[in-house]
Amino acid sequence: MNLRRRDLLQIAGAAAALPIVSPTARADTSADTYPARPVRIIVPFGAGGPSDIVTRLVGQSLSARLGQQFIVEDRPGGSGNIGTEAVVRAAPDGYTLLMVGPPNATNATLYDDLRFDFIRDIAPVALIGRVTVIMVVNPSVPAKSVPEFIAYARANPGKIDMGSAGNGTTAHMSGELFKMLAGVELVHVPYRSQAQALADLIAGRVQVMFDTTPPYLPHIKAGELRALAVGSAKHWAAMPELPTIAASVPGYESGGFYGFGAPRGTPSAIIGKLNAATNASLNDATVKARLTDLGVTALPGTPADFGKLIADETEKWGKVIRTAHIKPE
Repeated sequence: MNLRRRDLLQIAGAAAALPIVSPTARADTSADTYPARPVRIIVPFGAGGPSDIVTRLVGQSLSARLGQQFIVEDRPGGSGNIGTEAVVRAAPDGYTLLMVGPPNATNATLYDDLRFDFIRDIAPVALIGRVTVIMVVNPSVPAKSVPEFIAYARANPGKIDMGSAGNGTTAHMSGELFKMLAGVELVHVPYRSQAQALADLIAGRVQVMFDTTPPYLPHIKAGELRALAVGSAKHWAAMPELPTIAASVPGYESGGFYGFGAPRGTPSAIIGKLNAATNASLNDATVKARLTDLGVTALPGTPADFGKLIADETEKWGKVIRTAHIKPE
């Protein structure tokens, strides 16, 4: 009995001498070996789109920097809500990430039956960059400038079709903002995909679109489409001859953004490691040049910077959705 008591006292004494480590500290310590296995990045849209392309580009760089494969998984559906919810429900361990984009900001207002709160349930990790919107028309439209288009639209109210990849998409929201600020009446024609909308714009079945730049550049250069202006606050380096929409429609600014998010509760040290690796990728000359070719301006920053952008975009587009009485499909 005395021997057992001595043993217990020795064990208790040894345990008391051990450093006290909080749960948070233990979680943060895991960042030293993170990632220890492949990481999934869920893109809540179809393969081959701008989000998928940007994710694969930056994911490849992260794989090289962090020594584990970053696997891109396209999970489309529900205007991005299906893939987003999959990340919300995933373990907060840094091994499931989300490609965050404009629909995450618009869906918060557009859908009143979501089973998650995006700003609450997804932790911002890193902003990748922003891409401008470009206003393009079919060559059959006589307007060659934004003022001429506004005059043409006012002379033909309700007769000009505006295409988009669906309700709540960047193209839809950008067009609705233009309608509000320019005081014109355009008929929104939603499609199931950007590719379908683009094909009908080229064919002349819709006359105008406001959308992110990558898919449109080859068709503009080929003369199949006419670019009138860009939605960014400043001139776009890839096509500096184009004016901004804001030069004719004061207050107009619209574009897309790309970034990474993680489930709420992901350790801050892991988020910090991912943020640092993403920023290093964005500062890499090769990655930066390829993003520029896609029309994306790389914007390294902190998780807090990205969180503020998401909150600002959610508020901005929420006002547009409520004013225009936009409903989901």
